[in-house]
Amino acid sequence: MALELDAVSRVVKGQVHIQPTSLTLDKGTMNVLLGPTLSGKTSLMRLMAGLDAPTTGRILWHGQDVTGQRVQDRKVAMVYQQFINYPAMTVYDNIASPMRLLGKSNTEIDRAVRDTADMLKLTPMLARKPLELSGGQQQRCALARALVKGAGLVLLDEPLANLDYKLREELRAEIPRIFEASGAIFVYATTEPEEALLLGGRTATLWQGRVTQFGPTTQVYRQPADATTARVFSDPPMNFLPCEKSGDRVTFADGAVIPATGPLAGLANGRYTAGFRANHLALHAPSPAAVGFDCRLGVFEITGSETFLHLTHGPSRWVALIHGIHDLQDGAQMRLWLDPAHVYLFNAEGLLAAPAPYAMAA
Repeated sequence: MALELDAVSRVVKGQVHIQPTSLTLDKGTMNVLLGPTLSGKTSLMRLMAGLDAPTTGRILWHGQDVTGQRVQDRKVAMVYQQFINYPAMTVYDNIASPMRLLGKSNTEIDRAVRDTADMLKLTPMLARKPLELSGGQQQRCALARALVKGAGLVLLDEPLANLDYKLREELRAEIPRIFEASGAIFVYATTEPEEALLLGGRTATLWQGRVTQFGPTTQVYRQPADATTARVFSDPPMNFLPCEKSGDRVTFADGAVIPATGPLAGLANGRYTAGFRANHLALHAPSPAAVGFDCRLGVFEITGSETFLHLTHGPSRWVALIHGIHDLQDGAQMRLWLDPAHVYLFNAEGLLAAPAPYAMAA
């Protein structure tokens, strides 16, 4: 069982929402759509669900063309960021409502509702109304209603975005378990790279309506196909700096030098763009091979256990993510350190020329 998008696109009033896209999602897989707001995640999900028709291309389900099929005739369930429950109904009746619309028997409905409630830890709440539940319990009720009808495709459009941190963490941990128990194809949209990594499975990165890469989540994170994917799959976005590879060394635009070893060794001489993530910049040299960069601190933000540094390095603007709380001075000159093991190189077209050595060893 698989959902296949065959060169589908979506154009509305001359504006491209989805560029031609081909994806195959297999039965029993967790698939994450990762990208910033307006990158095309919801538009792509609506095409998968049948809520919108593609401008070009086909959608296949079990090898059958369902491009023109109504959403009501597909085994699809969708849960939105704004979770919706029927406030006048009990949790039991909320979960049962899709099956009643399908004309199922009371015995079948009761068994399915109780099995689904047990899977989502809602059994003690079945007699309550949604407004008597916590935010996380309300979202689990919405999930249960989506799962109870045995949909082969479950679409989750940023379902945890409106919950507080504790509830998000609780449900992030539960969703992979729910996914494994259901056996459906799950598609989960998020703007947060950390959430994609926690969910695992496979990730498609999106930028301006285009899928830039699709593959195992950790592989896409460690070996982004291009600078755009690296930017999408980094929070804060990846930092960049021009450099030149010549012989056995890579020289950055400011004159700093690292040895061209590992993946860099076989790279052709020429100009490249180095990329490195915010968490790989450090206040102290992390290794004997670390290279230092003189920066000016714009502002810094303390988030509790981490400190974000907003920096300028020549014409470049960088962000560093430093563990711990640091009392710094806005506008101060400071040196930041980078281990060469975490440096990616991208060519003039923005394509990955050499992955970071750590990514190859992982």
